[in-house]
Amino acid sequence: MPKTHAVGIDLGTTNSAMALAETGGGGAVHAVPITQAVSFQAVEDRELLPSAVYFPLENEIAAASLRLPWGEPDLHRGLVGRFAREHGGMIPDRLVTSAKSWLGNPHVDPRRPVLPWNPESGEGRVSAFEANRLYLEHLRGMLEHELARRQAGGIEECEIVLTVPASFDEVARNLTHEAAAEAGLGEVTLLEEQQAAFYHWLSETEDWREQVRPGDIVLICDVGGGTSDFSLVAVSEREGNLELERISVGDHILLGGDNMDLALAHILRGELSGRGHQIDHRQFLALVHSCRTAKERLFADPVLGEASISLPSRGSGLFAGTITTALKRETLEEAILNGFFPRSEIGEHPARRRQVGFREFGLPYAADPALSRHLAFFLSRSCENALSSEKLAEKVAGRVGEIGETRFIRPSAVLFNGGVFKAEPLRRRVLDLLQIWCGEPVRALSGIHLDLAVAKGAAAYARIRITGEGIRIRAGTARSYYLGLESSMPAVPGFVPPLKAVCVAPQGMEEGTEEILPGREFGLLTGEPAEFRFFSSSVRAGDAMGTVVENAEELEETASLEATLSPLREGREEVVPVTLHSVFTELGTLELWLRHEASGRRWKLAYNLRGSEI
Repeated sequence: MPKTHAVGIDLGTTNSAMALAETGGGGAVHAVPITQAVSFQAVEDRELLPSAVYFPLENEIAAASLRLPWGEPDLHRGLVGRFAREHGGMIPDRLVTSAKSWLGNPHVDPRRPVLPWNPESGEGRVSAFEANRLYLEHLRGMLEHELARRQAGGIEECEIVLTVPASFDEVARNLTHEAAAEAGLGEVTLLEEQQAAFYHWLSETEDWREQVRPGDIVLICDVGGGTSDFSLVAVSEREGNLELERISVGDHILLGGDNMDLALAHILRGELSGRGHQIDHRQFLALVHSCRTAKERLFADPVLGEASISLPSRGSGLFAGTITTALKRETLEEAILNGFFPRSEIGEHPARRRQVGFREFGLPYAADPALSRHLAFFLSRSCENALSSEKLAEKVAGRVGEIGETRFIRPSAVLFNGGVFKAEPLRRRVLDLLQIWCGEPVRALSGIHLDLAVAKGAAAYARIRITGEGIRIRAGTARSYYLGLESSMPAVPGFVPPLKAVCVAPQGMEEGTEEILPGREFGLLTGEPAEFRFFSSSVRAGDAMGTVVENAEELEETASLEATLSPLREGREEVVPVTLHSVFTELGTLELWLRHEASGRRWKLAYNLRGSEI
């Protein structure tokens, strides 16, 4: 069936969004207003859908009278959206947030119902997978309603692109893809969020070819409510045409605007305490929200010296009154500019907490709040990665800097994304830091909607997929992927051979391509339980299919899978010779096949399981 509409979905850590575009005539991409509850009795349309699930109390369910355009929500399964986040903030043990980040947690089974995270029991009401499926199910209902309103057919006539962080490993990517399928969205295509922001910039900027030129390295600096991600895109020229290639991605850093609001709230709570006002948990949540609003007011108006804040007192009587305070500009600048964006050196990298042997389990939040140090580390590690590959070394030629013992990529332009960068002082601080590090001004690319850029860019990319018209960013896999390989060597008393790893998907392997390693065979255990361990690296771009890393500890372990592969001959446990065959599908998922050439028998190893438990 021909596709008539292009849909982009930004499944965000803090907020989600959706955009829609018709394929004909190159029309504009429109954000789809998302209907959601604003109370237990009312719904409204909002641009953003907070990525939050609240599990109502039984009396709340009994008193509710909610109806969405596509039907009545089943509140026993949870309530999604704005009211869920605001009301659930008062009862945090019934509220799920940051579920997307739990998909990328290597120490948790994403299908185990552990959310809301309860450190005492380790059990909750929903899994990370199910929470994300609920968000996508809500968006699917909204999409069907919007298509019906437009008399535009059904979902099967839509090309749907769903975004994921560039830093997601294959386990988290595949889980996201599967959640979309179970939510009724069909076979969606995955696209990195930072690429989506760049596609939005391309679609919204008529003179983009004049703003970037061959030899440029564009830094995509994405700081949202709960996470931060960095990517680099190289601009080159072939036969007179500009080419774009994503050459590096950073880690998924659990650090963003929410941290900033929390920091301001802690400061003001201390000031209130000094004045004799002890605020409770509910008042503190209100203070966090008020700090967010005050922060945005001060950043938007450089003349404003302070922004007033009022909190309800704990009394319930008619004359309970309010507690008043103010967020002063000097407090804002000290806490946000100097706390999260300090003027650090390129050689200053994120500080690590002292390793404690026993700790509270949860999400791996960033230990260092200084985003400037995280950015410096990313540029340094990107340089290491690029110089490990002859191809990438050519791409960054002329953009490698060196200060002291630190070599790093010197970006020539930066594209900001994420709600944090609505604040001009924060954009300016990043540009100032880059100018100091690079020894020259770094220009900012302008012209995108910071809250909706990812969703709109995903829709723009979906339209390119349908029409075949428009420039594409060459990207492929953001990391190199490896399969653990047992060493073949004589036994030596007191010595355990290190686990090796063989590269099964080199960094940059493009969608719709295959990698086969002919003429080299490995032994595959069949007919009895066996463990398969998967690894990745973001700094070994020079590794090719079949490259063997002598010590897998040099890599990052991403998943393990215990399985019993069916034997060639029934009832036989044996090691059979196989060749490696990797497929990076058009949909953006990686498949690994092991083939017995003599019989043509194949086994597929899935990246969609995590073997470790809490």
